[in-house]
Amino acid sequence: MKEVKVGICGLGTVGVGTFNVLARNAELIAGRAGCRIRVLRAASRRLRPGVELGDVPFSDDVFSIARDPDIDVVVELIGGYDVARELVLTAIENGKHVVTANKALIAVHGNEIFEAAAEKGVIVAFEAAVAGGIPVVKAVREGMSANRIDWIAGIINGTGNYILTEMRAGRDFKDVLREAQALGYAEADPTFDIEGIDAAHKLTILASAAFGVPLQFDRAYTEGISGITPFDIAHAEALGYRIKHLGITRRRDQGIELRVHPTLVPASHLIAQVDGVLNAVLVDGDAVGQTMYHGPGAGAEATASSVIADLVDVARAVMSGTHKSVPYLGFEPDAVDNLPVLPVDEIFSAYYLRIQVQDHPGVLAKVATILSDSGINIESIMQKEFEEQNGTIPIIMLTHTVQERQIDRAIAELEALPDIVGKVVRIRTEHFNH
Repeated sequence: MKEVKVGICGLGTVGVGTFNVLARNAELIAGRAGCRIRVLRAASRRLRPGVELGDVPFSDDVFSIARDPDIDVVVELIGGYDVARELVLTAIENGKHVVTANKALIAVHGNEIFEAAAEKGVIVAFEAAVAGGIPVVKAVREGMSANRIDWIAGIINGTGNYILTEMRAGRDFKDVLREAQALGYAEADPTFDIEGIDAAHKLTILASAAFGVPLQFDRAYTEGISGITPFDIAHAEALGYRIKHLGITRRRDQGIELRVHPTLVPASHLIAQVDGVLNAVLVDGDAVGQTMYHGPGAGAEATASSVIADLVDVARAVMSGTHKSVPYLGFEPDAVDNLPVLPVDEIFSAYYLRIQVQDHPGVLAKVATILSDSGINIESIMQKEFEEQNGTIPIIMLTHTVQERQIDRAIAELEALPDIVGKVVRIRTEHFNH
């Protein structure tokens, strides 16, 4: 049987998982690809203790794989921006196909990488860059190719989802974060996870595949979960909602929304019930309606599943001799639409507001007047006398849908009132209507 020769660059969790699954399921994979997929070489900065590569040669020079004339496909699993970019561009320059799980690389440098790959006639595949083992890129790019996709919303970072899930029991954010780090769900520096940067990388890729727009990560709005408190989680639950850290992208006539932030979701909705480190992505198309893709968004063999699915696609193209593949982001180059990413103050949303006020007569009337004058209608109000502390009491409100700039103006006016204590807490709300 013919074979496609692969070089794996990066032997961390996903690299080792990919190596092991390729070895364990070699015959099954060959039957699907129409050829054997053989790991010819592996490289990493160092070989971790306990990693067994059998007779596969190891090198600490990943660039030697990108330049090796016997390698057909370079699998980039080293992560990060700079070295990974140089490695991938070197592989492309040497006529290699590339499979990567690096969402940061694709979101930030993908436009450059795809242009270089098109000039060389090679494939760059990146299913594992979004939602780990869930084949959502293929679903959006291929399975929904008949649809006008209106929006995508997803839990696309398992660390944040784990933290918010555990906080529903009343636990403090910092305590749960420490636990997530101890369990290996969060890095020593968890900034990318808890501040929404990791999710924004993935959302940028999904938006481009859904709407046929260039990758525009630098325009994504990101807001983290470190300011979410057990108090807000409990009150959201009392109102029939759960707080999830969502990535949301929506196509509008003037451009696209591209935003990651905490979001109130109706507790009855399927995505509200996705807990722990799991991921879930909702996609709304005009023909099919809403579909949801759910499963492990990280992990050695879950992510390896997507890496190897890409390898199978590349191997089939190599065997056919055409090297023709699905366009990198699902649209032919002349069909790409240069829609801009809209500023966050142009989005429309409903809102949860928590306003800490002096417990004086007439304060609620002042708050209601400011919201009314700003064109903001109130859906519900919650104020409980037993929550009064030191002469202040929280007012919880849900608004109807308005433009964000209206809420911004209203909050600025509210915070200027002498009866308002501290900052107004604002959390966006989504109902996932068409």
